[in-house]
Formats: sequence, structure tokens, C-alpha cells
Amino acid sequence: METNYRVNRKHLGYNVKRLREILGVKQEDLAERLYLTQQSVSKLENKEDLDNEILERIANAMNIPSAAIKNFSDEGAVHIISNTFSDNVSVNDYAGSINNSSINNPIERIVQLYDEKVELYERMLQSEKEKVTLLEELVKSKLISGNEGS
Repeated sequence: METNYRVNRKHLGYNVKRLREILGVKQEDLAERLYLTQQSVSKLENKEDLDNEILERIANAMNIPSAAIKNFSDEGAVHIISNTFSDNVSVNDYAGSINNSSINNPIERIVQLYDEKVELYERMLQSEKEKVTLLEELVKSKLISGNEGS
């Protein structure tokens, strides 16, 4: 079954912004990929129309087809996301399929960021445990050296 989405607005700059946000790309990152400043990307996102050359460059920088920018609609994105996940499939099923390559699904990106946050927390906790151990050893050595002096 083919679904057609009505494009409510032909504002290519808005479409670039929404797709960039959905993909989790910051303006600074997109600017770097395009060899532009962040302010230039902001100006592009405010333009209603973009020429084909810049549209292609933006699409390549975000690893999406330029047609995705031209035909983007919020309603279509919501429909795709709502139909991507069913009640029979849990987010954990998707989490197992995440790797470090490019992630296009925003839900997978959120899960990946959560996993990275947990790993960072565990590394920080281990670091704190090591600090406590070192401090305990230092205190013991000071107590021993203090007792030997009396």
C-alpha cells in the first residue's frame, strides 16, 4: 500500500532544519560538513527556497536524498515513526541492533545515546572507586608513619 503525504509548505529551509533535528545533527556539525559557519546554516534554514546545488550539498552532508528535503512533511514523519514501532516489538529489540555506524532512526539514536550515558556513568563510578582506594591507602600509610614516630 502506497501512502501519499501532503506537503503543507514548500519551505526548504524549514525542511532542512526539521530533518537535521530528527537526525540529531547540530547546526555546528552541519556547518562543518558544508565548510560554512553556523550562522550561514542558520540563514539557510530560514530561507524559503534553496537552489539545487546547495540542496544537494546539504543532502550529502546529512546522508539523505535531496528528495527527502524537497518532499518532507511533519505529518509524513509522524506517520512513519508511528508505523515503525508496533506493540509487538519493544525498544530493547532495536537496542540490540545498534552499532557504531550511521544511525538514521531517531529512536535508535536515543537508545544509543542512553547506552553511551550508562557507559560513561560506569567509567566515572570506577574512577571514583579507584580514587577512594588510593585515598584509603594514603590515610593508612600516614597513620602507620605517624604511629612509628611516637
